[in-house]
Amino acid sequence: MPKKKKMDENELAHAMVEAISSGKIPRTADGKNPIAVAMGRLGGLKGGHARAASMTKAELSASAKKAAQARWSKED
Repeated sequence: MPKKKKMDENELAHAMVEAISSGKIPRTADGKNPIAVAMGRLGGLKGGHARAASMTKAELSASAKKAAQARWSKED
């Protein structure tokens, strides 16, 4: 099965302009707008790094401890 090529920001912008100008916004099988999905993913990829950069050392440590506790408390 061939891999899907990831869109960079320029390709995404071009696809958005084309979709808007043609009046046809494509939908995936589950009814989602693929352009909106791609934009949400771009924001999601930035979010964790930006949040960690703005935290103090103590806040970062507390967040990591909480995440580790959540991971290890899960039942199989």
